[in-house]
Order: sequence, then structure tokens, then C-alpha cells
Amino acid sequence: MERYFKGADQHWGTPIGTVQFAANVKHDLRSISKNVTSLLVGIALSEGKFPPLDSSVFDQFPQFASLRTPDNTRITLRHLLTMSAGLAWDESLPYNNPANSEIRMIAAPDPVRYVLQQAVVSPPGTVFNYNGGGTTVLGAVLEKTTGQRLEDYARDKLFRPLSIADFEWVRLPTSGKASAASGLRLRPRDTAKLGQLLVTDGVWQGRQVLPRGWIAESTMPRMSAAGIHYGYQWWIGQTRMRGREYTWTAGVGYGGQRLFALPELGLVVVVNAGHYQSILQDAIPIAIFTRIALPSVRN
Repeated sequence: MERYFKGADQHWGTPIGTVQFAANVKHDLRSISKNVTSLLVGIALSEGKFPPLDSSVFDQFPQFASLRTPDNTRITLRHLLTMSAGLAWDESLPYNNPANSEIRMIAAPDPVRYVLQQAVVSPPGTVFNYNGGGTTVLGAVLEKTTGQRLEDYARDKLFRPLSIADFEWVRLPTSGKASAASGLRLRPRDTAKLGQLLVTDGVWQGRQVLPRGWIAESTMPRMSAAGIHYGYQWWIGQTRMRGREYTWTAGVGYGGQRLFALPELGLVVVVNAGHYQSILQDAIPIAIFTRIALPSVRN
């Protein structure tokens, strides 16, 4: 089932007026970009092109040796994946507020340096704190270790096997690098293909696109966050229906962008929206998923 509507929209924060959305129209995914970056980490690990997840982030950036301290040296790549690096970071402010840490990072001359120079305010691995800067660093590591631009590696290893040809990955204005945390734009059917990988352990049309077991590893609850759980850039929640508890995985993007997957029912749900300043941007997508999509499926 699919349905499209007309409404005001943005392109990575810039208003673009009223858009007639359709199956062939790309839409901002915002932080669902983080989920794609996580998938690319899994692919690179399987190819031996990504460092061990428990290695120090600073080992990948010798140019920032002057920023190393006994506290931040303990931050690992796994901590970045689970948003538990312990760095001072505030994305609770609106994204049109220049004090928002993500906005400050985007404006910084060197976004990766900006992230790594933040103070450690909690022991790494102990506290969840939403941090798109960590994803930006993961993207930089991917580019360094694969020798490709992030969008090129994504095209070769993920999008092309899924027959995704029409995509855009917005670049950070200062570094010129693809915004690993928020810049991806896809058509809705192509976003749904990514969700299908969560249902099939990374298989698409008989081809193993993701390494076996990476979906299970990356969607394992690792941190408690906002009343649900968090894995490797994925949110994990439960919904009770017909006397049973169902566990689902979600990618969550600013403005109401959602990718839900419930492997037990073989269900994938994609929502794109333009609710960037609305207090309902969280409530509407979860209602579509739990009140409409889930009850319509019989197992």
C-alpha cells in the first residue's frame, strides 16, 4: 500500500515550497542517513576495510593528536555507533537554533575536529546522548579506510545491488564531505528496500548485500534512550497488539521521516513528511505505524 500527498517541504533545512510528493520524487531522510552509515560500516567491516569497533576513535586521526586526553582516548567506534561517546553535545535545541551542537558542527571549518574537541562529560559507554557528530566521524573513518567518498562507497556496495540509482547525498558546506548524519535523499520505494534488508538478514532478491548477522548485531538493544532502546544507530521499540508484544526497528529522521521494520511480520513501513517545526512530528509517524499498518497485518 502507498499513498502520496502535496505539502510544503525542505531540502536539508532550506524551504522549497509546495511539493507534490510521488513515488519518483526524492525526499530528505535526515537522520535515517545515520542508519545507512551504520549499514556501510557493517559492509566495510566484512571487507576488512573498517577498524575493529572497540579501537579508539583517535587512532584513526593522528592529525588530531593534540586533542587526545586520557578520557577521550577511551572513546571507541562502537561508542559512536551507540551514541554513548560521553561528549558534551546538545541536539535537544531546535535545528534552527545556532546553539544546537549539530548546527555548530556543520558551520565549523573542520566538522570532525569540532566533534573530537568536545569535552568528555560522562564515561564512554555509560550514557546515551543523541549526537550526530559521532556519525559524522564514522563517515570520515569510512572515507579514510575505504579510500572512497561516502556516497561512492554507498553507491557501489549498497545502492547499486538494490537497483537504487536516483539518490542525493548533501554535502557539508565547509568540508565538502557528504553529511553522514543527515544528508541523504531517496525515493520512498528505495528507502523501503533498505527496510527490507532488516527483514531478510541483508538479502535482496537472493543476493547477500549485507554481511550475515550484521542486522542482528546492529539492532541489538545496547543503550536505553527516551523510553526505548538504541543499537548501532537504530531505534528498537515494542508495541503490544492482540495480546502479543512485537519488537520493531526504526530509523528516525527530523520532520517525521521514519523507516519501520518488523521482521516477525515481514513488515516495512516508510513515512516521509514535512513536519519540521511541528510538535506532532513524532506522534504522527508512530500512529501510522501502530494504529494503521500493524493492525492491518495478520501473522
